[in-house]
Amino acid sequence: MHFTTRTDGAAARITVHGEIDHDTLPLLRAAAAGLPPSVTELVWDLQHARFMDVAGLHLLFEQPSPEGPPRRTTVTNLAPQPLRLLILATRVRPDLDLARLLPDTPAALLDG
Repeated sequence: MHFTTRTDGAAARITVHGEIDHDTLPLLRAAAAGLPPSVTELVWDLQHARFMDVAGLHLLFEQPSPEGPPRRTTVTNLAPQPLRLLILATRVRPDLDLARLLPDTPAALLDG
């Protein structure tokens, strides 16, 4: 797994290439934590992340550190398997806000 990070003003995009799992989670957390404090919007681009296990749920739904800046986090370009995992997670935890996390995903897909 590798990733690329692009920052443009207050927005950053981290593009993941490979699986998101227990082994890769620390690297991705560190990438997000290492963003400048001026970044207020983080987009995870998962077009090339074809597999995600529960570690991806931790990555996407964790609350930011109280010491860090507040950041709006969204996800784009989800492959079918990670999308299914996110939908399943909302069946178990209905309080998870997929519409906020996936603003460019049609609501019909999020309803399962």
